[in-house]
This record gives sequence, structure tokens and C-alpha cells, in this order.
Amino acid sequence: MSMLTLRQVPLRGPESRRFNWPSPTRVPRVWMTAIFAASAAYALVMALVTSNHLHRLWGVFAACAYLLAAMVVLAWRSRGLDCALLISLGGALVTPLVLMANARLQQPEVRVINKSASMLVHQGTPYVGPAALAAAHSPNVFDPYLPLMTAFGMPRALLGFSVLTDPRIWFTVGFLVVFATALLVVGVKDVVRWTVLVAASPVIAFSLTVGGTDVPVLACMCLGLALLWREPHPVLAGLAFGVAAAMKATAWPALLALACLGIVVSLVVRPPRTVPAATWRLVIGLSLLFVLAPATRFGYFLYPLGLLAWLGISWLGLVGAGTDAPPKPGSGPGSALRSLLGSGPGSARSAKSAAQSRYQAANQGSPAASGTMCSTVWT
Repeated sequence: MSMLTLRQVPLRGPESRRFNWPSPTRVPRVWMTAIFAASAAYALVMALVTSNHLHRLWGVFAACAYLLAAMVVLAWRSRGLDCALLISLGGALVTPLVLMANARLQQPEVRVINKSASMLVHQGTPYVGPAALAAAHSPNVFDPYLPLMTAFGMPRALLGFSVLTDPRIWFTVGFLVVFATALLVVGVKDVVRWTVLVAASPVIAFSLTVGGTDVPVLACMCLGLALLWREPHPVLAGLAFGVAAAMKATAWPALLALACLGIVVSLVVRPPRTVPAATWRLVIGLSLLFVLAPATRFGYFLYPLGLLAWLGISWLGLVGAGTDAPPKPGSGPGSALRSLLGSGPGSARSAKSAAQSRYQAANQGSPAASGTMCSTVWT
């Protein structure tokens, strides 16, 4: 004999989300105005206190652009943000970059990359020999970068001087494409606006305008982490990290042993179990290394700040879309990658998951869906 019993199940309503910002257009206007105002203050201070004429030139252009962008956000409610993004991108990045590239105003690393690319074309190697280094009186004769960084100087080595062959132009193009891909892989919806906002930020725009060697490395690191997050693709992630490692190497001084020891202890005692947690550890570790290094420069902090920007935007995009939980097999932005790589044993699990989803959808409106669960008790 069987008896049907009923018991009430607590209803679960939608969770309240404080930061429901899948797009910059959803960020409160006050916050966006504050972001542009803070960027203007940063650029203005840069223009006033620096002794480098390149930095001062960027500061003047960027301060005016950010201030105008803040005013536009306040004055124009409907399309103010889009206009502000274009103003900040054009005033803080595109205009000063084009002017400097046309006038050949650049930091020494740009000349080093151009010279290395020219040597690779004409001599078969991007590096100066030991004898030439010993006889040189300028430190810029030495190329500290790894071979893949030379690729950004190849357009000028092959096609000659023009604005479009400046390595900084290709640093910018590479960053935009790779960083946007890193956002797309984790499921961020408004990829274009988020990418423009990050590219126009003082940290990225300043670096790209005057030098920019760290920016493509940062983009590849973000892409590698993205490929390990929601639907892991270890091979593709390894390729992204490999490209970053083939462009630029950073030496860790021996005096950073204490910081390294602390990081190792944290990994052993409480290892990170998700990509966001691992990214936070990476940000903290890089910040400690750069702060404690006896010889460093503030441009290196682009790495932890850029990683934080990518992680924050990815989280906002997932929360706004309601997809912060790991996706079911066969769904999500990684499905396109999987279709290129071919289906494997996971296809059966994907079919089962799809069947469960259809079953749950078909039972919407039943007593179980409205908060009452039926169970059969056999006696």
C-alpha cells in the first residue's frame, strides 16, 4: 500500500544583487562621473609634477578628455556614457598616440624594439653580440625583451616609417583584440563598451601612448586565465600564457624571498579552488613583488591593476546576466571553442543535462514548482 504525503518546501526567490552591472550603461551615472573625474585628476597631476615631456603631453590631453567625458555623463542622460567613452578613448589614447607616433616621440623601449626588428630582418637576429654590447656606451643598445616582442617592430622594419607602422599602434590593436576575447570567453555581454572603458583608463592609455610593452603581455595573461575559468581549455590557456612569456620576462630579485615564502605558505594552507581566487592570489603576489623590489618602476603595477579590471568586469558581466554559476556542459561561451576542437566523451553528459533542463521546464507550474513537494511513502 502506498500513501501520498505532502510537505511544504521553502520558496527561493531571486537573490538580490547589489552590483547588477552587465554593461557600463547600467553603472550609476554618479559612479561613472566619479571614475572620469578621478581619471582627470590623475592625468592633471601627471602633467603638473612630471619632468618627462612625453608624460606631460599625455597628461594635458588626457586631463581635458576625462574632464569633458565627466561633464557629458552628467549632462546627457540617454547617450552620455557612449559619448564619454568615445571622448576618453580619443582624447586619452588615440589623439596623443597618433601625434607622438607621427613626431617620433617615444620612450626608449620603442626604439629598442624597432632596432631589434630591423636587425632581425637584415642580420637574422634581434640581439646585439657580446662584443658590441661591451663597446656600447648607451644602455638602450641592449634588448631586454624576448623574441616575440620583436614582432611588433616588424611592420616598420619591412614597410618603413609611418604612423601605422609604429609598434605602439600594434600594441594597442593587440590589447583590444585579446582583452575583448578574454571578456568574451567568460561570457561578458557588453564586450565592446567594457573594452573601450579599460583601454581609455589612465593605466592602459598612458602606457600605450608612451611605450606599451607591458600591455599586450597583460592581455595574454587575462586570456589565459579566462580560458581556465568557466569551461577550462588547458591547452589554449597554455598557449596564451606561452605567448605572454615569450614577449617579456621579469626578473625576481633575491630580496623578494620573504614575499614569495608568504605566497607559497598561503597556497599550501588554503589553496585557491577557482580561477577568480587564483587571480586574486596572483594580484597580491605581483603587488608584493613590485613593492618590495629594490629596483622597480610604477609601470609594472599595470599587471595587478589590469588583472583586477578584467576580473571585475567579468564578474559584473556574469552577475548581470545571472550566469555566475559554472555553466552546464555544452552551453556557455566556450561551446564555440569546443565545436572547433571536436566533441568528445562529454557529449553524452551534455545530452543528459539538456534532457534534465527540458524536464524541469515541462514541470513549471506543478505543485513542486510552486513550493509543494510530493513524496511517496511505502508501507
